[in-house]
Amino acid sequence: MRATHWTRTLILGLACAGLLCGCGERERRADAQTAPRQPIVTVSADQAVSPVPPWRPPAVAVDEDNQAALRKRADAALKAGDLYATADSAIPLYLALRAFAPADRAIAIGLDRAVALLLAEGDGALKRIDEQPLALRDAHRAAAVARAVAPEHRKVEAFLERLDAADQAQEADRLGEEALNAGNIGEDGQAGGALAHFRAALESRPRDARAQQGIAAAESALIRRAELAADRDDYAGAERWLAKAALVRPKMRTASDAQGRIAEQRQQRIRRLRDEGIALLPKLRGIDDARGVLATLLRIAPPGDPSAAELRERIELATHYGLFRPGQVFTDATDQGGRGPQMVVIPHGAFRMGAEAGEADSSDAERPLRNIRFERGLAVSRYEITVGEFRRFMNASKHRARASRRGYSIAYDERSGNLVRRGGVDWSSDYAGKPAADNLPVVHVSAKDATAYAEWLSATTGQRYRLPSEAEYEFALRAGTQGRYPWGDGAPPAKAGNLTGALDVSPSGRRWRNAFPGYGDGAWGPAPVGSYAANAFGLHDMGGNVSEWVADCWHDNYRRAPRDGAAWFNPGCRTRVFRGGAWSSSPAQSRAAWRQGSSADTTNGRLGFRVVRDI
Repeated sequence: MRATHWTRTLILGLACAGLLCGCGERERRADAQTAPRQPIVTVSADQAVSPVPPWRPPAVAVDEDNQAALRKRADAALKAGDLYATADSAIPLYLALRAFAPADRAIAIGLDRAVALLLAEGDGALKRIDEQPLALRDAHRAAAVARAVAPEHRKVEAFLERLDAADQAQEADRLGEEALNAGNIGEDGQAGGALAHFRAALESRPRDARAQQGIAAAESALIRRAELAADRDDYAGAERWLAKAALVRPKMRTASDAQGRIAEQRQQRIRRLRDEGIALLPKLRGIDDARGVLATLLRIAPPGDPSAAELRERIELATHYGLFRPGQVFTDATDQGGRGPQMVVIPHGAFRMGAEAGEADSSDAERPLRNIRFERGLAVSRYEITVGEFRRFMNASKHRARASRRGYSIAYDERSGNLVRRGGVDWSSDYAGKPAADNLPVVHVSAKDATAYAEWLSATTGQRYRLPSEAEYEFALRAGTQGRYPWGDGAPPAKAGNLTGALDVSPSGRRWRNAFPGYGDGAWGPAPVGSYAANAFGLHDMGGNVSEWVADCWHDNYRRAPRDGAAWFNPGCRTRVFRGGAWSSSPAQSRAAWRQGSSADTTNGRLGFRVVRDI
C-alpha cells in the first residue's frame, strides 16, 4: 500500500512539476504570475529507503543430540523459503551446523542453496523497484545477509554491484527531483540540472522508471513554459521552449504534438482577433479600435498571414463598404432557414447620369445630364429576381400578386408576334403565358409586387432590401462606361446579353424588324438568369433579358431630381419608372440612359425587377 502511494505521488508530481520549472529568472517570474502553484515531486520520510543494519545470525546451540533434528529443520526451512528471519530459518541453522561440523558436505550444499535463493530474492526485489520503490529495502536486507554469510563469493559480489547501481540511480533520481522542483531543468546541459541527474540515473540503471518519468516531467515542464508563453501571445518564446523540449526525448512525438497544438492555438487566436476587429468596425469609433486589434494581430501572426491582410483590407474599406468589399458576392440567411438572392457589392464612385444633348434616339426625359456621386458602396442582386425566388416569397407571405388578383397579364403571342392580353397568366408564367422554370427571371409582376418582395426580404433577413433608384440602376448598368449603350458605343460584343439581334429567330421563324445588325444571342423571350456575360461590376442582364422596375416615380425630366442618387419618389404616385432593355427592346430602348414610365399596376412578359441592399 505504501509503495502504491509513492507511485501515485510521483506520477502526480512529475505530471505537474513542469508548472514550476524555469530556466531564466525573468521567465520564471512571468510564468509564476501566469499560473497558480501546483503540487511538486515529493518523497516523504516513510517512503524513503532507510539504512539496513548489518545482519547477525541468531544464536543456535548445536550438539550431538540435536544436530540431526536441526538438519531436518534447516532443510524444511529452505524448502519453505524461510531463509534468515529467525533462529529457525535456514541460513542461521546451516551456519550453526557448519560451525559444528565444518567438513560436512551436505551442510555446505544446503547453505549454498540458501545463499543462491537469497540472491534470487534480492534480484527479484531489484526488479520490483519500478513498481514498488520500497522493494529496494528488501534488496538491502538480502545484501546484509549475503555480506555476513559469503562476502567474497563471486555471485554475492555481482549482486552487491547491482545493488550499488540501484542505490546510485536512486540518489540521482532524488537529486533530479529536487532540481526539477527548484525550477532547474537543465535544458541547456547544466551539470546540476534535473535532466543531468535523471540521465545519470539511467546510466547506472538503464531502465529506471523513476528517471524516465523524471525526464518526461522535465519535457512537460518545458512544454508548459511554451504553453504559458503562447497564452501571453509570445509565440516566438513558445517556439524557443518547444525547440528545447524536442531535444529531451527526440524519438517521442510529445514536443511535436505540443507544437501542433500551439500552432492551432495561434491560428485560433489570429482568427479570433480578425473576427474581433471585423466585429468592431460597425460600432462607434470601431475603426480606431479595430486598428488596435490589427496591431496585436500583426505582432503574433506569421508574415503574410491572410487573416491580417483581410482585417487590414476590411478596415480600409469600412468607410465606404461597411463589412463588405467591392465585387464581393454574398447571400443573407432568412429566418425560415433559406438564403436570399446572391448580392454583389458595387463600388462607390461618380458618373454622369442621362443622355448627352446630341445622343441619337435620346429624349428630353433623359436630361439634363447631371453628375451623381455615391459616397458609399451598394449591394445589387447579381441576377434578376427569379421565378423560384419569387415563389418562396409567395409561399411564405399572404401577398396576392396583381396579375393573380386581376386574372390576366400581357403575354407574347407567337402567332401575331405581339404582346397580347391573356387570362390565367401571372408571376408563375413565362413570357408567353406557359409555366415558367424557376431559373427564369420573374415577369408579370407589378411595381407593387416588386416592392412587396423587397419588404418581405427585409423582414425575413433583418437587412434593408429595396428597389434601386434610377440613379443607382444606371450607375450599376454603366459599370464605369459612359457610352451610348451599357457596353459603350457601337455594336454589342458577342454574348453581351439577351438583346434584339438580327440573327435571332422565334420558334415559328419570326425575326426582329428593328434589331442590332449581325447580332444573335440564341434566345427568343427571357433566358435563364446569368446566361450571358456579367458587366464590369459582376452583374448579369442589366441591359437585356427583361426591363426592371425601379423605386422612382415618373417625372418628365431630371430637373429638381435628388443630387445624391436617391429615388425621386412621391407618395401616392401611380406612374413608376422601369429601366434597362429587354429581350424585345429596340436598339433605341437598349441605350444606357433610356427610361420609361408605366402604371405601377402594369404587368407583362418583358418586365421584372432586381433588388438592392444597403451596406
